[in-house]
Amino acid sequence: MVNIQRVWEQNFRVYGARKVWKQLNREGVTVARCTVERLMRHLGIEGIRRGKRVRTTIPDSAVACPRDLVKRRFEADRPNRLWVADFTYVSTWQGWLYVAFVIDAYAKRIVGWRASSSMTTDFVLDALEQAVYDRRPTQSDRLVHHSDRGSQYVSIRYSDRLSEAGINPSVGSTGSAYDNALAETINGLYKTEVIHRRAPWKTKAAVELATLEWVSWFNHQRLLESIGDIPPAEAEARYYRQLAAPTVEPVLL
Repeated sequence: MVNIQRVWEQNFRVYGARKVWKQLNREGVTVARCTVERLMRHLGIEGIRRGKRVRTTIPDSAVACPRDLVKRRFEADRPNRLWVADFTYVSTWQGWLYVAFVIDAYAKRIVGWRASSSMTTDFVLDALEQAVYDRRPTQSDRLVHHSDRGSQYVSIRYSDRLSEAGINPSVGSTGSAYDNALAETINGLYKTEVIHRRAPWKTKAAVELATLEWVSWFNHQRLLESIGDIPPAEAEARYYRQLAAPTVEPVLL
């Protein structure tokens, strides 16, 4: 019970029995999943449950949009192959705060984010700039950046910055949430694991600090089922280790 409580506390109190069980196994603590479930009930703790997300981006039908290069296939065979971008909103006593994310689809790692009091192109550009600076994509990566049809993402300045960085733009074709499902999923996790469970928020600064802490935890500690129940940073590190591993030639006898 001590280990279960510790894992739950160390992971934003959002893990349910399955993820607590997975983390304990990673740490070498041998325990059955049914035991974790039973002891969590005994302790009175449980995982967080996600709710519905409200869309914030406003389509601009007057602006020509790039083609949809993704077609709802949010998988990548390596890092820096596909980024997805979106933003969400948080209510505070000081007014609305908007938070933008850029996510690498290979391991679902958050590679850029920014918070702002206004839904401007500058604010989503800042998240993109952080991603470009940290990841240093090259022309050989053939990186695709995918977003919904929000006016911020199809603006001339945003499109020009993608072009300068050698990144291929892609925009959802129908305006449906499914056209940017991966970014919607990350936004949903953020709202569920940080924002809703700690509301009401008094200041925008408190939201920014909490977001910074969550992004670091998400990238380096959070177990993601879609990538094998390991953190995004670990999945990327494993990819690069395998890439660097020498090829063993067969020995002919």
